[in-house]
Amino acid sequence: MPRPERSRQERWGIAHIYASYNNTIIHITDITGTETISKASGGMVVKSDRMESSPTAAMAAAKRAAEGAIDKGINSIHVKIRAAGGHNNPTSPGPGAQAAVRALSRMGMRIGVIEDVTPLPHDGCRKKGGRRGRRV
Repeated sequence: MPRPERSRQERWGIAHIYASYNNTIIHITDITGTETISKASGGMVVKSDRMESSPTAAMAAAKRAAEGAIDKGINSIHVKIRAAGGHNNPTSPGPGAQAAVRALSRMGMRIGVIEDVTPLPHDGCRKKGGRRGRRV
């Protein structure tokens, strides 16, 4: 009598996606976040500097990072998206963030929680631009 089909063992990891307006970095760690499993960036997959932050480069980088993680047995991930943030940087993620998440799911990885971990200031240094702001 054939055995019932057993579902594959889920091994979880965390995909840290840093999406600025200049580059997109995908860093996959184990569930504790301490040990790196694989990483890739937009600059590793395209030749020109201006293409590093593009959705196409982000998808290629996510695919490369996912392949490395799948080889090591990770098949489910939680996603943490981070923009540059802080005091003088934009708090909205760059164009590669959404493309990277889509590419990870297309690679057959199960996606758990998607979380935004952009650092936000609690009032610190004064923003640049002077009293009347930046005049364009």
